[in-house]
Amino acid sequence: MLARYAPAMPYADVNGQRLHYVDHGGDGPPVVLSHGFLMDHELFDPQVAALGDRYRVVTWDERGFGATEYDGEPFSYWDSAGDVLGLLDHLGIERAVLGGMSQGGFLSLRAALLAPARVRALILLDTQAGVDPPETIAAYQQMLDTWTTVGPIDELTGIVANIIIADPDENERWIARWKEMPSEPMANAGRCLLDRDDITDRLGEITCPALVVHGTEDTAIPMERAEALAAGLPGAGDVVKVPGAHAANLTHPEPVNAAIIEFLDGLPAEVAGTG
Repeated sequence: MLARYAPAMPYADVNGQRLHYVDHGGDGPPVVLSHGFLMDHELFDPQVAALGDRYRVVTWDERGFGATEYDGEPFSYWDSAGDVLGLLDHLGIERAVLGGMSQGGFLSLRAALLAPARVRALILLDTQAGVDPPETIAAYQQMLDTWTTVGPIDELTGIVANIIIADPDENERWIARWKEMPSEPMANAGRCLLDRDDITDRLGEITCPALVVHGTEDTAIPMERAEALAAGLPGAGDVVKVPGAHAANLTHPEPVNAAIIEFLDGLPAEVAGTG
């Protein structure tokens, strides 16, 4: 078992932002995990616990969420992809496995397009390459407008928690955190989510190994979107289907972690090295 040190919680000055991150340490190959919308680095606590003895796991807070000091300007997931690549620079990591849940997957895919030589492999959890249908975007826009004008009221947060998490205990924990969040960053973060571009036609450019994991009860991103993602990525196999909703890695970590560990342990040495 590898010795580990207590994780530091510093900031990286990247692209005009002060990105809050946690480098959990370890001597193994680096794995950088990017969270979903409304979440933060703690979304991956179950993965840190499972991977930390063999991998150098880094988690971070994206623009508008967690403890990252975001400049309040509009941004896209291409900007967020630049953020994670800048974080690699800050940490002195030449190449890493990038993993992401939902919007974390959106930015990780874009990072692989921007800098393929720096992405050894992708772990894609409950995410997609495409965009939502117009009726879904309209419904989400209404939720976003309510959140930014009225605030995270009980009815709204309950609906959102059931879409993302769908677990009573975790719902309660994350709703409490959402009610402490400032509402101002939500407008630009939401615009980034709802106005993102479709990169389905570019998936063939991403040739690194890829793991696609998807919750069977995910209503935010239907399973067929995950299957289309896996089919479009030359380095991906079949979708690994696990119990759970959109944040299956949080609510059902055992099968998700098992799939991740099998994938990481099976990477060729030249792919899984520390860079």
